Formats: sequence, structure tokens, C-alpha cells
Amino acid sequence: MQSKGFIKLIAVLLALACVYQLSFTFKTRGVEKQAAAYAAQFPLDQQGEAEQHYLDSVQNLPVYNLGFRKFTYKECKEKELNLGLDLKGGMNVMLEVQVEDVVKALAGDSQNDPAFIEAIGVANEAMKQGSSTDYISDFVKAYSRLSNGRPIAELFVSPDRKDITLESSDADVEKILKKETEAAIGASFNVLRSRIDHFGVTQPNILRLPNSHRILVELPGVKEPQRVRDLLQGTASLEFWTTYDANEIFPALSAADKLIKAELAQAPAAAPETAAAEAAAAAGTPAAEAEALIAEAGPADSTATAETAVQEGNFDHSQNPLFAVLNPRFAGGASIGAAYKADMAAVNEYLAQPAVRELFPADIMFKWGVKGDDKIDGRFYLYAIKVSTPDGKAPLDGSVVTEATEQYAQRGATAEVSMTMNAEGTQEWSRMTGENIGKCIAIVLDGYVYSAPRVNSKIDKGQSQITGDFTIQEAKDLANVLNSGKVPAPAKIIQDTVVGPSLGQESINAGMISFVIAFILVLLYMGLFYKTAGWMSDVALLTNVFLLMGVLVSFGAVLTLPGIAGIVLTMGMAVDANVIIYERIKEELRGGKGLSLAIKDGFSKAYSAIIDGNLTTIITGIVLFIFGNGPVQGFATTLIIGIITSFFCAIFITRLLIEWIVGKWGHITFSRRWSENFLNNTRVDFIAKRKLAYGIAVALMVLSCVSFFARGLNLGAEFTGGRAYVIRFDKPVSAEEVRQNVEKAFSQFADADASSISSEVKQYGKENQMRIVTQYRYDDTSDEATSEVEQIIYDALKPLYSYDITFEQFRNTQTDANGILTADKIGPSIAKDMTWNAIYSVLFSLIAIGLYITFRFKRWQWASGATAALAFNALLIIGIFSMFYGLLPFNLEVNQAFIAAILTIIGYAINDTVVVFDRIREYLGLYPKRNLKETVNNAINSTLSRTINTSGTTLVTLLAIFFFGGETIRGFIFALIIGVVVGTAATIFLATPIAYDLMTKRAKTDVEK
Repeated sequence: MQSKGFIKLIAVLLALACVYQLSFTFKTRGVEKQAAAYAAQFPLDQQGEAEQHYLDSVQNLPVYNLGFRKFTYKECKEKELNLGLDLKGGMNVMLEVQVEDVVKALAGDSQNDPAFIEAIGVANEAMKQGSSTDYISDFVKAYSRLSNGRPIAELFVSPDRKDITLESSDADVEKILKKETEAAIGASFNVLRSRIDHFGVTQPNILRLPNSHRILVELPGVKEPQRVRDLLQGTASLEFWTTYDANEIFPALSAADKLIKAELAQAPAAAPETAAAEAAAAAGTPAAEAEALIAEAGPADSTATAETAVQEGNFDHSQNPLFAVLNPRFAGGASIGAAYKADMAAVNEYLAQPAVRELFPADIMFKWGVKGDDKIDGRFYLYAIKVSTPDGKAPLDGSVVTEATEQYAQRGATAEVSMTMNAEGTQEWSRMTGENIGKCIAIVLDGYVYSAPRVNSKIDKGQSQITGDFTIQEAKDLANVLNSGKVPAPAKIIQDTVVGPSLGQESINAGMISFVIAFILVLLYMGLFYKTAGWMSDVALLTNVFLLMGVLVSFGAVLTLPGIAGIVLTMGMAVDANVIIYERIKEELRGGKGLSLAIKDGFSKAYSAIIDGNLTTIITGIVLFIFGNGPVQGFATTLIIGIITSFFCAIFITRLLIEWIVGKWGHITFSRRWSENFLNNTRVDFIAKRKLAYGIAVALMVLSCVSFFARGLNLGAEFTGGRAYVIRFDKPVSAEEVRQNVEKAFSQFADADASSISSEVKQYGKENQMRIVTQYRYDDTSDEATSEVEQIIYDALKPLYSYDITFEQFRNTQTDANGILTADKIGPSIAKDMTWNAIYSVLFSLIAIGLYITFRFKRWQWASGATAALAFNALLIIGIFSMFYGLLPFNLEVNQAFIAAILTIIGYAINDTVVVFDRIREYLGLYPKRNLKETVNNAINSTLSRTINTSGTTLVTLLAIFFFGGETIRGFIFALIIGVVVGTAATIFLATPIAYDLMTKRAKTDVEK
């Protein structure tokens, strides 16, 4: 092999990079174990809070020293392997900005116009029916028709708007409305991103979905789903407050510190501790360094004044309890000090004490900065807000801001923010700035201070420049905050999924067991069948898994349960390339070539089939990633990365190992005595049997169609809309008993029709777990409707528990292992989108693969045969799910995971077809005068060993996941198993014969009886 040294260098560099990336995961796990050990000394009900307190304390402490650089816990956490919600537990929320609300807010009083109301109704109905392509366009067209051509501009003309006049055309107004809608979505996104930072969850994810009004939020490990729903859907509150200067407040702050010290001395109780020093010691940080990091340099001289301590920045809990947690050394402007995240609760508790509160002015209010400042080790600033209005409200709110943009300052390289206000805001802003020259005005969103710029002069024209040491990104963030005040309505939740932590842990356990078993089975399969060469492929497989995990971490990919299934499936597919290579080498050896030449030619002749097979699978993976969401995207990511790493390991690592064995011992074996001639001498006339195969295929399609129209499919909530729950009981229950109770409970409501009363109830894994799907009020995605549904289910199922479970325990498995383990809510608009995405994804995959086969093999007949076989495979899987749902003892639901299985099978099954077609192409070149039927039969027979072996290794891994991977993905794996079996048969009996018939010029006369 040429460039052997370069390949070795690349392999070593990749391995080192993966070790580096994975090391952060192991380090964070170690710190979290220390946090759990620290929390174990507290009462059970306080352990969760104590553990989080510990982790907050070490967030900005160095916990990982690589010699050339030290990493804090926060930095390690950002680099660790991310676990999906199905493994970690948590909440997945899809929110949508209601364009209707945006249009109504822009219309003001004109929203009462009869034509306006009717046009809004038309646009709403189009969106509900799924026929709408653009809400604004539908509204504008409907208004023009219903108002008899009246210009729509008259609805939106306003003294505060300069971009819409009575002369504006409908097209111009439509563009402006779309622009305002995009601005509202962007503002909502920024508000949500800000709020998520305060949920106390690690590694949150927020994503604005392209070409839609939707925002996806993922919150791993969240413990209070209802609180999350309330906070995410709350209206943004942007306010402008006057402030106190730190120098004005310091005397009161110093007096508060002394008062708290006196109170603690009189009633000795454990002062709110900072776990930072203890945590740093546990993490290997020297005690002195830890003390310096948290500004605790040991006991202070009892005679030292508070002012001296402030200058030095060193405080002791016993001498300065308040300053030890709220360091005034960082005071300035409106900020009176800064505290670590772990100490913020202690500061709040101290300042809320009545005796302490009396030391400060009556009109003072304290608010924290929105995020920690990295320049002061991640501490959060505390601001002194001055309440200057009789009603206690902010003098000015965000509704007066008409526009805020970031721009570079006229001088220097810093950025600034330009802010414009309407007439009402201009008048109040002039008064505020005129009365507070030299002081700061705090910009507050949702109770947190984003910026507190100092007023240099009175601003009386409504145009302000906010300057500071801003980068362009910081200026953009502040402009986004200022624009958030224009959001006319909050985003509404249209889909949410809650996964309890106990189910997440069970998924991890099931996934790891299936992974280990499948891994061992594949290793044994290859070693037992291909002897020494098989063991070398096992080494390459181990390397592949290692590289795959390292690449996943470095890309920041999220590992989900389907992702683990993707890894296991990748292992089965990884040996596919080795099998192709080994079978080729065996053919070359049987042809009389020497070992070295056979190895060289075996690898070179296998390249085209391997590359084609991998590329077609990557095509389906890309389609899956584009049209899927959540765990399905996790599966697609893992699959694509796994294919790339397995290709590298099979082509390069395996060859390096084989050539090393040959170079050292001069010999290597590729089979055992019993497997040496496995399926080598078959002479089956597959083409002659094609009519029988066609007949069986047609019969199976007819059965599938009959079942589809007679029974339909067991559609999941993703495609029907509704709510789905997995509920755990404390004892075994029957599905029929649960169904009767639930349907009886829903039937008592007058607004429940027949479809709403009927609920789907199935056993989910163990006998004490049931999955309930209900259509009751499925088109109402409000929290009130969700609470009503959960209350009805609770009332129906409460008698089936052997103890008195409360509603809160039932809804939240944080406090009780039983109750709702997972909850899915999917609105009708999401359901329609998912249905069409599923159809598009399957069609695009078939078309893309058909085009690729046409391009590679230069004949449309081959692409037609391959595409027909793939379509048959996909339709038969759908038919089997239709025929057997409710009959088999596991869930056969058609959901997003099922579509992922269909696409995966399309990508996988084409591998077999590509290998056979590649051999036919080779034989046509070698034997141009040979009969086409003989050529095709010989190609199928010569690749039969490879076909059976690759399918066998994949089936072994899938069976391991099916039996040991848990209930969550059992239906998904069942679809894959069917697809592998049917796909292998379809390649031999459908794809190749169809291509043969199409290539034969005179099909009827050329078919040999």
C-alpha cells in the first residue's frame, strides 16, 4: 500500500484527537461523582440542591490540568459527550410565534374591521387545513377579496410608522408585514434564549427552525416541566430603570455585613457555605489556589475595617459573612458587588432579612446581571435599582422602542447600539436622562439586568447611542434585547415531550447491554468465519467505535437511544466492507495469484462496490437529517459519521494490520476449513425463477394493500396529533382495565366526541407500564388543555394504584418513581408537517438513489430495478406493520422512528444491489460475448457468500438490540430486521431480474424456458 507512513500518521493523529475529546467526558463524570459524594451528607430532600450547589461552586475552577492548559469545570462540560433527552431525561419543546397575533398588534384598532376579522379567519383556516404556504400572503389576498379591493395599507397606517403610508401598495405592505413577523420571531428567539440560561439545566439547546415560525428548545434534566411551560410562554418584559450609584449604597451594605455577623454570632447556625474550596481540593486544586479563586484568603484581622477588606478583596465568612459571598471589590456604577452563581441564593437570603432590608433606602430593589462575567471568574453583578414611580413600575417599558441596531462606533474599533423610540417614549426618555446625568439607567429583561449604561447628557430627540467596550456580537445581543420589547405576543407551545429521569436511566442501561452483546457477537462472527483476517477486522472495528465516539464529541453531536442503535448498526455495516474485501481476496487466491498480489487486487477491486454502498447510505442519512427531528436527527448523525469512520478503518486500518501480519509471519488465513468454500460453488439459475419471485412479490403487495385499507396503520401522535403518555404503576395492570377506566373518564365530558373518548392503551415493556394515546382536545395545545387531560387520566387511574398517589406525584417522577414517565403533546399543524415530511423523505431518498445508480452504472434500467426493489421493501414493511399491529407483543407504531427505519433500510438494502450490479458490470467487461442471462446468474452466485455474510452480521447486531435494547426502540429495530431480510431477498429476486428484463431488447424471445 502506497503512503503507508502517511496513513499511520493520520491514524495516530486521529486517535490522539479522539482521546483528547473523550477525556473531558471522563473528567466531568469524575467531578459529578464528587458532587454526589458531597451531597450524600445532606438529608435526602436536600441532596439535589446540595449537588447543584457544589457544581455551581466549581464551575469556574480549574479541574483538568493538561500541562499546557488548565480547563475549568464549565469548559469541560462544554466539551463532553452530550446525552439526548431519551437518555438523560428532560423536556423537548416546540414553540410557534402566532403570526395572527403579530398582524393584529400591528393593525391596532383596525383589527376590529369586519373584513380584517374575516380575512384573519380565512388565513387561520388555510393553516389549519395544511393548505397554507404563507400566512401573510393568504391574509393579504383574502382581505383584498373581502374588502372589494380596498388598499390594505389603511389598516396599518400609524403616526409611529414611517414605512407604511396610504400610498403604499398591497405588495409593499405584504413585504413589511413579513419583515415584522421575522423580527417578532427573532425577538422571541432571543427572549427564549435568555430565559433558558436561568433554568439551571446543563447543555440546553435552542434552535430556530428554518423556513418556519417555530423554535425548538431542548432542556436536558429539567425537573419542573410545568414551570418551564409557564416561563417559556410568558410575555417578554423589557424595562428601563433608574439606579443608585454604588458609592451611595456602600455604607448601608457595610452596615448589613456587620448586622449579619452579629446575628450569626448570637444564634450560631451554619452560614451559607461555599463549596468551592472543598470542591477544588477534591478536584486536585491546591487549597491556597482555591481560596484565592473564591476571594477567601484565610481569617482576616479582627481589627481590620470593612474598607480595608474591600481594597484587598479578601473576606472571611466569620468576619464578613455578606462580603464573603457578595464581593464589593467589583462594585462600580450601578453594581454594588459580584457573586459566584453558587452564592447568589445566599446573597438573596441575606438581603431579604427584614432587619437588613431596613438599612437600605425604601425605594431600592436588587436585580442580578443576566450572566456571569468571565473577566471576574464568572461572577454575577448585583445592581441597585431605584423605584421612582408611585405604582412601583418601571418608568419606561420596551413597547416604546421602535428600532435598535448594532453598528460600529464612529471612532475606534468598538461597537455601539443605536436605539429609536416613539413619541411617547421620547418624552419620558428625555425626562429620565435629564434627571439622571452621570448616573446609570438599567436595561432589564425578565427581571435580569442586561446593561446599565451611564447617562452622559439629556436625550430629547428619541435617538440614543449606547456605547461601551462592546464587541459587535455584544452590541448585537443588546440590540436584540431592546427589540424584544416589540414582541406583540409570546410564542405558544405546539409540541412538547417530557422524559422522566428514571426512564432515561433505563434507556442507558438497555442501550449499553445491547451494545456490548451486539459488539461481542460481531467480533466472534468475524473471528470464527475469517480466522486471522477476521480478528484483524475486529481490531479495526474497535478502532472504528473509538473514532466514532471521538468524532461525535468533537462535533458536539447529541447521543440518543436511536443514536446508540445507529452505532450498533454501524458495527454491522462496518464489517460489510471487510467481507467484500475478504471474499475478493479469496477469489484472487483461488485464481492462482500469490498472497501479496491477491491482497493488493482484492482491495483494489472491492473499492468501487464499497464506495457506492457507503455513498448511497450517506444519501439516505442526509435526507433523514434534513426531514427528521430530535432523536431521528441523532440517529442520522451517528449513522453518517459511523459510515465515514468505518470506511477509513476498513480500507486503511485493516490493510495496515493484514500487511503487518504478512510482513512479520509471511502468511495470513482468510477462512477456516469449514468456511473456506462457503457458497462458492453455487449454480442457481435465479433468472429462471424470476416469474415466481414476481408472483410472490405481487401477492405480498396485494395483502399489504388489503390490510392497509381494511386495518390502516397504528399511527403515532406525531402523525395524528394528540397526547401520548407512558405511565408506570406500582403493580401489574391489564391494558383492558386501563382502557375502560380512561374511556369512562373521558366520556363524562360533553365536548368529547367518539374519537376523543376512544383511547389507545398498550402495554409498554413491563406489565406495570402502559402507553396511553388520546385525541381529546388534541387541537388545543394550551397548558390548560394539557392539565385538564392529565387530571382526567389521573382521576381514571388513581384507583389502580395500591397507595394514595397525589396529582403532583403522578405528573412528576422526580418525587415518585411511578406516574407519567414520558409525555408527548403534538398539535395538528405539527402532525400535518410531520406527515408530509415523512412522505417527502422516502420519495427523495428513492429518487436520489435512483439518480446515483443511473450516474454510476450509466444505464437507467439498473436504476429502475434497484428503485423498484427498494420501493417493494419499504411498502412491505409498511404492510407488515399494518397486518400485525395489536397482534404482536410489542409496539408497532408508525412514528418518526419508523420513518427513520424505512430510510435506513433504503440506504442499507441498496448495498447488496450495488455489489451485484458492480459484479455484473465487471463480467460484462471481461466476457462481452457471454449470454446476458448467464452473466447475471454468475454475478449473483459469485457474490452470494458476501450477501449472506453481511446480512448475517447485521442481523446479529439487530437481534441483540431487539431483545436487549428496551421497549422504546423495539418497533424501530423490528422494522430494520424485516428490511434486512426482505432487502437481501429483493436484491437477488427482484432488483437484478427487473434490470435484466429491461436490458433485454426482446424480453419474450430472450427468456430461456
